[in-house]
Amino acid sequence: MTKSELIYEKKTVYEKAGKEVTQAAFAYAEGYKHYLDAGKTEREALKESIAMAEACGYQEYRLGDPIQAGDRLYYNNRGRNLFVFSVGSEPIQNGIRITVAHIDAPRIDLKQCPLYEDGGMAFFKTHYYGGIRKYQWVATPLSLHGVVATKDGRLLDITIGEDEADPLFYINDLLPHLGQEQSKKPLSEGITGEQLNVLVGSMPDEEEKSVTLHILQLLNEKYGITEDDFLSSELCVVPAAKARDVGLDRSMIGAYGHDDRVCAYPILTALLDDEDTTHTKLCILADKEETGSDGPGGMQSDLILDIINEIATALGGNPAVVRANSKCLSADVSAAYDPNFPEVFEKRNTPLLSCGAVFTKFTGSRGKSGTNDATAEYIGWLRGVLSHDDVVWQAGELGKVDCGGGGTVAKYVSMHNIDTIDLGVPVISMHAPWEVIAKVDLYETYRAARAFYKY
Repeated sequence: MTKSELIYEKKTVYEKAGKEVTQAAFAYAEGYKHYLDAGKTEREALKESIAMAEACGYQEYRLGDPIQAGDRLYYNNRGRNLFVFSVGSEPIQNGIRITVAHIDAPRIDLKQCPLYEDGGMAFFKTHYYGGIRKYQWVATPLSLHGVVATKDGRLLDITIGEDEADPLFYINDLLPHLGQEQSKKPLSEGITGEQLNVLVGSMPDEEEKSVTLHILQLLNEKYGITEDDFLSSELCVVPAAKARDVGLDRSMIGAYGHDDRVCAYPILTALLDDEDTTHTKLCILADKEETGSDGPGGMQSDLILDIINEIATALGGNPAVVRANSKCLSADVSAAYDPNFPEVFEKRNTPLLSCGAVFTKFTGSRGKSGTNDATAEYIGWLRGVLSHDDVVWQAGELGKVDCGGGGTVAKYVSMHNIDTIDLGVPVISMHAPWEVIAKVDLYETYRAARAFYKY
């Protein structure tokens, strides 16, 4: 055998796949940028995903509806969690090809009683959602997104700050002239959670001379809501910036919410583009991964079992056998090697930017604690699948062994006796208000999902 056949060596997509794939990756990225801008919250991402599915002929499914071969269906779980599936012609006992990604992202949520006034300014009190580095969220333009459920049964969509004519929101930071003591603190303590107060106004109303009352008047005029409607709302602030190309060569995309919509988009579009009618396939877009996958929309919910049971039973299969023969890609991001911070990476086993989709055999921390650990047999099968379509991929893990770690939803799928492994895109500055990915890595993740569905 030759040296290249004997030695495993990471190479970039540009080296392995060439100009044609690069051009296809750049074209594919345009749709992804639109998806990011249209879906800055899980509710918005779900709506955009449903619109894409319906445009490809998928129809809404409700639990208990009949299911038969050839059906293309989606199940909308509470507006925050989506199951999109196509029913194949082969016996359901052969299992289901499952992909899972999450569509929630780190952000800053409003508290239930958020509005207050101090120093001639009105603010919203907040509670951050997911693992953020708090200092990154101050002094940056923010937009307000979410829904308000009123007691008379209305559900109001609110988005302020995305249109060029809209106002923006802001979290104050301390000026350097007075920040000597703050600068001595560790990064994790420089800004506290209770200091993440969103600036929303400074003009009082004419009669009461109250800034908060003026804010409530403006909200009531536009949306017909009062202060107690905050009690039944889901409102958050997210970065107002749009997805943009990064670099003079436009090879990268900077945006809010790559984690994990950069995996949700390729597994969904791979299913919608799939023309194979043999296998039954299921794409799940989940909520609450950033806070533990709890609740009815998280992957710890038994809803995945309900959906599999519905499909299996409708097609005359045994749900336990279907699960045992199913395979899953848990599509979640990985941390790309960053030469600015080499001390936390073990370069040989860390994914590199532009080297393709990342397969992570295990995540977790402290000796693989809290992880799914994919079997050798399953990885071997995947290698054959990806090789068949010349997909560029790499193996990776999340930093050095003793430097931290993280988890994904893979363990919540594999606990149902389903072979599962993590697949994703390497990300620079993960969980920051603006993250960066390479277009070719996004495209190879799409190609990996296409191959997984097909073979």
